[in-house]
Amino acid sequence: MRIIVLFNLKPGTDVAAYEEWARTRDLPNVRALTSIDGFQIYRATGLLGSDAAPPYRYVEIIDVADMGDFGKDVGNDAMQKVAAEFQAFADHPQFILTEQLA
Repeated sequence: MRIIVLFNLKPGTDVAAYEEWARTRDLPNVRALTSIDGFQIYRATGLLGSDAAPPYRYVEIIDVADMGDFGKDVGNDAMQKVAAEFQAFADHPQFILTEQLA
């Protein structure tokens, strides 16, 4: 299962503070979960063939090995703290569950 998270930062959020937090807290903590096969965070830089701003500034790709184990992993105290920190930065994140077609 792959979860794609699309989000912008809340108005007034310090971009440098968020990106430092993402590198030092979010990425290492999520990657350490046994239920995770991979976790990446991307900053959107534009739209192909357009000068318009992308609708979302950040994209997370979370590759989950087992959704049952993932639910247990994110329920622990350490991950609940990381999730609360994320919610303080992210403005209405969209968590999209996906499955590969072929």
